[in-house]
Amino acid sequence: MAALELTDVLIGMPRPLSPELQAKLRQHYSDAEVVEMALGVGLFLGMSKLLIALGLEPEAMETTLAPTPGS
Repeated sequence: MAALELTDVLIGMPRPLSPELQAKLRQHYSDAEVVEMALGVGLFLGMSKLLIALGLEPEAMETTLAPTPGS
């Protein structure tokens, strides 16, 4: 759950991680693991935006919808 909350923060409106989320992450992950997750999400997000901007996204792609935490 903490990893999904981190992802929501990273792909939503830019804002610092709340102290509550930082505490949740530290319960499950090391600092290095949090950095690795954040970089992975950032790289995938950036790549997806680049592909869309260049018109290189696939015409059809399987989509999976998953509720976000708290929704």
